[in-house]
Amino acid sequence: MARVALYLQDSHDLRDGLDYVRYAEQKGFEAVWQAESRLVRDAIVPMAAYAAVTEKLKVGSGVINNWTRNIGLLAATYLTLDDLAPGRIICGIGAWWDPLAKNVGIDRKKPLTAMKETVQVMRRLLNMERVTFHGEFIHVDGIELDVVHGRREPRNVPIMIGATGDQMMEMTGEIADGAVLNYCVPPEYNDRALELLHNGAKKAGRNFDEIDRPQLIVCSVDYDHDVAIETTKMLLCQYLAQQPHIAKASGVSQEIVSQIQATLGWPATKEQINKAKHFVPDELVNRITASGTPDEARAKVEEYNKRGCTCPILYPAGGNVNLLIDTFAQV
Repeated sequence: MARVALYLQDSHDLRDGLDYVRYAEQKGFEAVWQAESRLVRDAIVPMAAYAAVTEKLKVGSGVINNWTRNIGLLAATYLTLDDLAPGRIICGIGAWWDPLAKNVGIDRKKPLTAMKETVQVMRRLLNMERVTFHGEFIHVDGIELDVVHGRREPRNVPIMIGATGDQMMEMTGEIADGAVLNYCVPPEYNDRALELLHNGAKKAGRNFDEIDRPQLIVCSVDYDHDVAIETTKMLLCQYLAQQPHIAKASGVSQEIVSQIQATLGWPATKEQINKAKHFVPDELVNRITASGTPDEARAKVEEYNKRGCTCPILYPAGGNVNLLIDTFAQV
């Protein structure tokens, strides 16, 4: 496995996360990606912290949304991160999801248009261009990243779209540096995703091989197989209940989703999660995650690699994060 990355969300103390990324760097990991999904942990603050305590590790957002940050501020944020870690920052961005977006007042109409405008203008700003753009969602007049003190050269910040739906995946092949392929999906999910990326690349006259395809993979590693499976169930029940697009992509039956939703509140309590996890069958855990002993986890991740994933981004469902890092160490 030539490339491997770590994914962190909110199940650990933030300061512990600094230790994890330093250890991952020592073990030859390529990157760390910080989640930003539920209303729990912002991505940018941890990204800055990870960048500050590492020397070579790439640091990506996995993923922020394109609705809640003004395009000027969004570009300035990634300029700032690149100042902290030149050439090591990745902008992973996605279209967010309902009902969360709706509940905070965001109307996700025309998500394809909104994303395309964001990527186009963001790229031009990071290229240090002066930009005037009037689209359906973005309106800017003669703005540029106003660097007086420091580097004025264009910034190498790859823009990767966390696409789930078919149309967004195809557009990713047209306009983005790569796709952050979804988690909680079986390896064969990638077959359709790669077909769509190929279609998008062809439309734009691009070489498909230039489109990076890192993939989020839920990964619970324990020397006790059953412990690893139970840990993953606690994570899965939250995703399946709260993020309908994940449940749809996973191919999970509506019966299972409904049972979990009837048990969990929002935000869910630990007691509710412990009840709801029993509705998640072992077969599902084995099909859409890399959970189990170190050998079992490595074998499952390799299935994703064989289906087109270029860099597994391993999401510790819980337990011993250092064991996960050791399991996939490259040095």
